[in-house]
Amino acid sequence: MTVEADAEPKELGLDPDRLLAIDRHFARYVDEGLLPGWQIVVTRNGRVAHSSVHGRRDLRTGAPVEADTLWRIYSMTKPITSVAAMTLWEQGRFQLTDEISRWLPAFADVRVYAKGSALKPYTVPAVEPIRVWHLLTHTAGLTYGFLHTSVVDRIYREAVPGLDAGLLDLETACDRYAELPLLFQPGTAWGYSVATDVLARLVEVVAGQDFDTVLRERVFTPLGLTGVRRSVSGADAARLATLHVPDPVTGLATADPVTSAEALRPPAMRAGGHGLICTARDYHRFTQMLLNEGELDGTRVLGPRTVRLMTRNHLPGGRDLAALSTGGFAETTFDGIGFGLGFAVVQDPVAGRLPANAGEYHWGGIASTSFWVDPVDRVTAMLFSQLTPSSTYPLRQQLSQLVSAALVD
Repeated sequence: MTVEADAEPKELGLDPDRLLAIDRHFARYVDEGLLPGWQIVVTRNGRVAHSSVHGRRDLRTGAPVEADTLWRIYSMTKPITSVAAMTLWEQGRFQLTDEISRWLPAFADVRVYAKGSALKPYTVPAVEPIRVWHLLTHTAGLTYGFLHTSVVDRIYREAVPGLDAGLLDLETACDRYAELPLLFQPGTAWGYSVATDVLARLVEVVAGQDFDTVLRERVFTPLGLTGVRRSVSGADAARLATLHVPDPVTGLATADPVTSAEALRPPAMRAGGHGLICTARDYHRFTQMLLNEGELDGTRVLGPRTVRLMTRNHLPGGRDLAALSTGGFAETTFDGIGFGLGFAVVQDPVAGRLPANAGEYHWGGIASTSFWVDPVDRVTAMLFSQLTPSSTYPLRQQLSQLVSAALVD
């Protein structure tokens, strides 16, 4: 199944010629060899105003991007995990202020890095326990080994072979994370991290089910997300877009067959922070549920107040990421951007020089995928490509500019 335009742009307050400018702009990336191909979907008021594909899903074979191409969404898995967790919260299974050690006892006595080297770090006790809301907001003090911005990142990389590569199962990995020092005291800063993986493990324990079963029963099946999976096989493998990287000399997009092959076998970790593969149609339905404040086609996944709670800024003191981020990689700009329960949230568009409304929320993945939901103008947009890292080109910012320019009513 695919997602196709189902309304005339003018009926939705969008200029059709300006929407076509989106395709012309991003086609240049393909024509110049900088991107292999892409898929873009823009909606307003729940109607699809623009849906387009361009280029190749695999530069080696010349296979084109098609409407049902399968994309690795990496960190766009995080908002889905957050929604699954909040379905349990709505049932009173936990409080956002609960200490996670209630379900994950390995995190009962965490310590925080203070100084020293990766070989001989000096740590101090955490003065505040890690709570559920810390996981949802990336304020727990956890980190990612691939960030290369701190001593703690290095400790993660060297802790256990395969830990940073997702080669351990979720329970084992989370127990190991609990043994490593935190980057900062919980609730005092923002650091992009494995927090959503720890959240997935907490969800498993609370629900008494493996995480993928929770996702299927609470999100995928209710929303009709029929194409979501963690690996591909058989005929579906031909629909999977190949990962590409910029050539270090020419900058041209080059296929990365080794990393691409990882999607052909089930992963060891049922990760909450990455790992899902889906079609644009699947993620489109997820965004429409969010736009509708928890409901889609008569099926309610979350209550409206829960979605509003999730998409407000939860950072300490109401500050933005520019003030609280520890640096390193993140799927957003920082100025004027807060963070909710699983999403970056626009607080002040002017501070970030963004053509957005306050209250817009978004996230992306490292292979150049992204989405946003604007509850003010009732617009959603999605971009899919497969080039890592996502910071190679300002694709998200440019799509935001072009969609904003097409809004004329």
